[in-house]
Amino acid sequence: MAYQVGVDVGGTFTDLVVGNGDGAIYKTKTPSVPGDESAGILSGLGDAAGNYGEDLAGFLSQIEVLVLGTTAVTNAMLEYDGANTGLITTGGFRDIIEIRRSYREHLFDIRLPAPHAIVPRQKRLGVTERIDYQGRVEIPLDEDEVRAAVARLGELGVESVAVCLLFSFLNPAHEERVRELVLEQLPEVPVTLSSEVLPQVREFERLSTTLVNAYTRPKIELYFHKLSTRLADEGFAGELFVMHSNGGMVGVDYAAEHSVELLLSGPAGGVVAGAEVSTLGGYRDVITVDLGGTSYDVCLVKDSQPATGTEQWVSRYRIGTPMVDVHTVGAGGGSIAWIDDGGALRVGPQSAGARPGPVCYGRGGEEPTVTDVDLIMGYLSPDYFLGGRMSLDVEAARQAIEEKIAKPLGLETMEAVSGIFRIINNSMSNAIRHVTVARGRDPRDFAMCVFGGAGAIHAGAQAPDLGIRTILVPKAASVLSALGNQMANFKITKVRSFIKRTDRIELEELNQLFGEMLEAAEADLGRQDKVSELLSQRYMDVRYQGQTHEVTVPVRSRTRRLTQLNLNTALGEFHEQHEQLYSFKRPEQPSEVLNLRLDLIGRRETSSLRGEAFGSEDPAEALRGERDAYFPSRESFVSTPVYNGEKLTPGHLVVGPAIIEEPDTTIVVYPDQEAMVDQYRNYVIEIQAGSFA
Repeated sequence: MAYQVGVDVGGTFTDLVVGNGDGAIYKTKTPSVPGDESAGILSGLGDAAGNYGEDLAGFLSQIEVLVLGTTAVTNAMLEYDGANTGLITTGGFRDIIEIRRSYREHLFDIRLPAPHAIVPRQKRLGVTERIDYQGRVEIPLDEDEVRAAVARLGELGVESVAVCLLFSFLNPAHEERVRELVLEQLPEVPVTLSSEVLPQVREFERLSTTLVNAYTRPKIELYFHKLSTRLADEGFAGELFVMHSNGGMVGVDYAAEHSVELLLSGPAGGVVAGAEVSTLGGYRDVITVDLGGTSYDVCLVKDSQPATGTEQWVSRYRIGTPMVDVHTVGAGGGSIAWIDDGGALRVGPQSAGARPGPVCYGRGGEEPTVTDVDLIMGYLSPDYFLGGRMSLDVEAARQAIEEKIAKPLGLETMEAVSGIFRIINNSMSNAIRHVTVARGRDPRDFAMCVFGGAGAIHAGAQAPDLGIRTILVPKAASVLSALGNQMANFKITKVRSFIKRTDRIELEELNQLFGEMLEAAEADLGRQDKVSELLSQRYMDVRYQGQTHEVTVPVRSRTRRLTQLNLNTALGEFHEQHEQLYSFKRPEQPSEVLNLRLDLIGRRETSSLRGEAFGSEDPAEALRGERDAYFPSRESFVSTPVYNGEKLTPGHLVVGPAIIEEPDTTIVVYPDQEAMVDQYRNYVIEIQAGSFA
């Protein structure tokens, strides 16, 4: 039997999903092992092997594809744990990375320190050369200066070299020659070229992205090498792929060389699966929300397509490569409640993490967290956490909140608990407003697709505040990112600068450039026998002349060659999107294209979810018992029915207030809400208009 496996390695848990082609999936969750991600992966694979009656080696030998989502690149940037990196750039421009843009994360903080220099000034060296704005060589490359710069970097012990020259995105010849000269003296050192990482206009963004790639690349190459070797030693003979930040999967060799493109490898899988599961359920416009132990990740999905962006900041470095447009805030199950110097109650962004974790875990944690609050409110069972594999200490959680929060603020314990609950929910709601209201979208027009271990506890309390009437909780909510990895398609994204007024575009030139981008994408994809169909999607970044920001619009065509009608339609869409984003449009004003973009998608056969027939609405057979739960709208504890999610089948209707317990997640159905189990065993929660949790 051939298995397809998706793995998502998080900071707290490693999630794994296995499909075998018949529509059924196996899912498991194992603790992550800090510093050794392969240990958590192999632990999950061992659980899966036991489920299928195999030993580990036998199971691994039958895995056809394993797709990995990882936070390794993100962690390397958050912890500044990358390689000793050097930069070779055009003379006089080595300080662009410190001059940066005028953007400040905290506008009024006069003590805001400068960003950590991942490449210190002494390792940023300029050389004589110049290519002009049309890609013509004005000053030839001084190869002797390059050799001297490489020798100096060698003396400084660099492990990786970035090359970023002016206008190299128009003519990469000088950068390519610099790479040759670097490898002559430092043959073991990886070299990253800006013309390959981000061949588009804007020097700071291109340099920042290139440096991040060079800084993280050696560590990621070593990480993938160790993981591949460990899996092979245990019997794995299939192919290893990695989830790309754009929502597709790529080969492990490509991923290692383009490490900057994995910064959202972890969250991307959940967005992909959220869009797919929601579409199957009939919801094409959704907001995906992933509530884990540390963060709350939000992404808008319109017409079943996740939003993408090229303006992300990671550890105060600008990243220009395309990625799913996930907005993240520090709000999760492990978020710590604390009192600031002004006496105000705060929650997050600090997290207790996996170790020591929340107080109720009994692992030495002393600071009260959101998970402790959920336990005290009765939403979590102290005896059935992780399907009964872990018990929780209610009294320890209550004592921590009383001592650390309630007494210092002069509150009753439940007042403090309720306050923490409301604050964390408000932080999450504001994150949703960031991807909707702030971008011209009305959240009331969308459903919520909720996943992550704690997502379905809080969603029902947030949605009424946002005017959202429908919540979809996938059956695989706690491992949805792993499911997204398991069902992902191949995807390669290419970008190229093309600065021209739209009324002066020559279709022949435009078609030629898109054709070259397609060839480059096909070369990166390589020969994949698992691809059943190839699709390409084209886009343009357009702006009104004189503007400094662009709007990305699709360029649709039924054929490979674009026509004037296709171009005019794309420009019409630009005007409409501009009005939606900025409240005005100027069709009579000249517009210009800045960049061309192309996505090459290789569809593959995956284990599609299997629907089932609807049965009885009465969920009595799944009733596990009752326990007291606190609902803010009632301002008191209420005796609440608790249902066994494993016994709920399509058609069952659960009326709130109620709690549904799955082995790896909990769904809270608040008063004036009801949850129906759909044909895929997902939970669809409908909310009464005007209600609040």
